[in-house]
Amino acid sequence: MATTPTLTSPGIGSGLDVSGIVDKLMAVERAPLDQLGKAETAVQSKISAYGTLKSSLAALQAAVKALTTPAAFRSMTAQLANTALGTATTGDGAVPGSYRLEVTQLAQAQKLATAGFASVSDVVGSGSLTFTFGTFAAGAFTPSGSAGARTVTIPAGADSLAAVRDAVNAANVGVAASIVNDGSATGQRLVFSSTASGAANSLRITATDDDGANTDASGLSRLAFDPAATAGSGRNMTETVAAQDALLTVDGVAIRSASNTVKDAIAGVTLNLASASPGAPTTVTIAQSAGPAGAAVSAFVKAYNDVQSTITSLTRYNAATKTPSILTGDGTVRAVQTQLRSLIGGTITGASATLNTLSLVGIKSTTDGQLTMDSAKFNAALAADPRAVERLFAAAGSATDALVGYTASTAKTVAGTYDVAITQLATRGALVGSTAAGLTITAGVDDALTATVDGHTVTVTLAAGTYASAAALAAEVASKVNGALAQAGAGASVTIADAAGVLSLTSALYGSASTVALSGAAAATLVGAAPTATAGLDVAGSIGGVPGAGSGQSLTGATGSPAEGLKLLVTGGALGARGTVSYARGAGYALDQVLTTLLASTGAVQTRTDGLQGSITDMDKRKDVLQARLDRVQAAYLRQFNALDTQLAQLSATSTYLAQQLANLPKIGGNSK
Repeated sequence: MATTPTLTSPGIGSGLDVSGIVDKLMAVERAPLDQLGKAETAVQSKISAYGTLKSSLAALQAAVKALTTPAAFRSMTAQLANTALGTATTGDGAVPGSYRLEVTQLAQAQKLATAGFASVSDVVGSGSLTFTFGTFAAGAFTPSGSAGARTVTIPAGADSLAAVRDAVNAANVGVAASIVNDGSATGQRLVFSSTASGAANSLRITATDDDGANTDASGLSRLAFDPAATAGSGRNMTETVAAQDALLTVDGVAIRSASNTVKDAIAGVTLNLASASPGAPTTVTIAQSAGPAGAAVSAFVKAYNDVQSTITSLTRYNAATKTPSILTGDGTVRAVQTQLRSLIGGTITGASATLNTLSLVGIKSTTDGQLTMDSAKFNAALAADPRAVERLFAAAGSATDALVGYTASTAKTVAGTYDVAITQLATRGALVGSTAAGLTITAGVDDALTATVDGHTVTVTLAAGTYASAAALAAEVASKVNGALAQAGAGASVTIADAAGVLSLTSALYGSASTVALSGAAAATLVGAAPTATAGLDVAGSIGGVPGAGSGQSLTGATGSPAEGLKLLVTGGALGARGTVSYARGAGYALDQVLTTLLASTGAVQTRTDGLQGSITDMDKRKDVLQARLDRVQAAYLRQFNALDTQLAQLSATSTYLAQQLANLPKIGGNSK
């Protein structure tokens, strides 16, 4: 800040215009500071211009994001002629076509209701309830190995009708509990509903009642429900809705589904059934939809043109007036524009040989760098070969082998075609019994089992009794183990099969992390004293002639190789050469990568902005130095001219005094009058 010396009205002594003289002298002295201010304003304008450019590039990247994945190019429409039967949606794998659909039965979830209670606060009883999901047929209940059995503890003091409802809901065991009042004096009924529909999700509820009787009609055992038991003796609830599957046909092929959401009955299509209409089939029509892809590409073209317009506005030179714009001749802006144009106009490596430039799908550059889009040509290309159009824009891959699938890539993956060879298929961890399983499980003797699956350990108690077959025992073990794993949130599960009575347990996980082990009193009964345990194996092979990294069924290109980060899913097939995988980094993906780099904190745009901001900082420092010097110069000028003013005032006073004295002198040779 400028400082003004403490003075009293400069020029008051002699009338000399000290302030005016100093102001004019300072105007000359201030010229370098004014020039620096103008330079700073120009730099600030450039920073603002770069901000405008950055916003425009960010808007382009937002539009480009929609083109970086295949989703927009795989959009299909699905329509049921009779919309009352439901709706349909499409996903990967859907192909255009027409299908005959008949729905004869909807899936439904089982519901069970208790006898009536007078109040929701009535005590039911304490202990535990085990919910087992399975199928009831021909008078027998068979546990479902995948759904599992799950236990809810009902402690004493928190065992009212309402408390039991809340405990079951809080346990999240696949059962929804509610209380329904039928309006009578004892009308409060606890209702259990399986949260999953389907015949295989029927419920068996086993009570461990603290009163010691687990099947009678008192205490917690009032909630027991074994569909194979006698009413009032283990079957103590009433089934109000039976579990059943959805039944339908597609082009005459019979389909059974546990859910009314039927996936892949038609490849890539999900049917959402709303009603049944036996004997009245309808038509499902699947067609390619150009809408999402066309809208995404149109938005990209507009955003690209907006960037080009912004760059033109910031860099144009008016030849008539010989006036440049704020960023005329700026090398960074020119480099940005060159990068963008090279990506748009070039050939896309890894794309289809017959569709490898944007011009082939109706997107062309004009002489001023803008893009135009021929929607009719684009839609025709999309209808003819949607996967080829997809590879023009997105990062996408395709393999020649049906059992080898492209799943992912990284910024380091180089576009191209790579040979694939497999030397080892992925396997799952397993445990095979050394002898036939014993079919009798005795409570307190050999009913305790500890299972470790993929590193997750659970302990369960098997239902005591003599099982009709090894398959029935396998179902019980799978139900208990998978239920405990699910309740623990382990994310692991096993399938259990028998061969001539010998049980084998197999993890659902592929790869070296896949293992199965049993211990506890029940282990020897189930798999013998010396079962054979085999850990899973990761897939092994090469991509582009370079050994890749295997993890489960996924094979990933090696670090440092052109295929680095290219991830393939190998689900089966023979060992040896397995064809090729082609990977394209389409224009959308490539643009997104370039824009990410440009807009990064270390990118060209931000680096240039930071450099300009640094110039502002330097100028501010120089301005402070110049201002300090000006303050000193102004103070010196004021001292000097104030001193001159004082001297002039003194001389003026002396002059006046002398004039007065001279006027008072007698005149020579005469008398004064």
